[in-house]
Amino acid sequence: MYVILLGAPGAGKGTQVTNVAQELNLVQMSTGDLFRQAVAEGTELGKMAQAYMKEGKLVPDEITIRMVMEKMAVVDKKSGVVFDGFPRTLKQAESLDKALKETNKKIDKVVYIKVSEAELLKRLGGRWVCRSCQAPYHEVSSPPKVRGKCDKCGGELYQRPDDTAETVKKRLKVYFAETAPLIDYYQKAGKLLEVNGEGDIEAISRRIIASLQKG
Repeated sequence: MYVILLGAPGAGKGTQVTNVAQELNLVQMSTGDLFRQAVAEGTELGKMAQAYMKEGKLVPDEITIRMVMEKMAVVDKKSGVVFDGFPRTLKQAESLDKALKETNKKIDKVVYIKVSEAELLKRLGGRWVCRSCQAPYHEVSSPPKVRGKCDKCGGELYQRPDDTAETVKKRLKVYFAETAPLIDYYQKAGKLLEVNGEGDIEAISRRIIASLQKG
């Protein structure tokens, strides 16, 4: 089984990818991990990717797809793959389908972890970190005992630039603009499974796994 998990920042996709991989005996494939591994090993593709990453540029889709296909070629045939954070755009999805077709493989199911924008803003916009010991807090799910102070060391809590409400809204806007065509693409292909991503983590995992086993 070859599966893609889609979800906005704050949807809990990283956690769910790990749970799904363990439960269904799938290999978890993250393009970020592939880049780091290829760079560390000094492979041809790793060197090409590193040149872009050093300049702060996005690694071209062609290099990313080649890395993905190389990794899939060595995956145990008894296992499948669950993709984490890839594809991100319609162009990447089309390129992946084309590359898979050439090796007689295909994406079986695409799970979209759906979370309301209000909930995403609440999850992402409420993060605070201690300046001294870096302990994380959340206004809703794990608030400090004393507002603005770390429970562990008494240090000052602050919000990282990425976690301010304004930045979070921008991140979500970019994500939805890129992902809407992707969702439409997989829906038309009859592969999209929409799962409610709100509530208890374990309950969400059960929903995803049940939808994949049913699908």
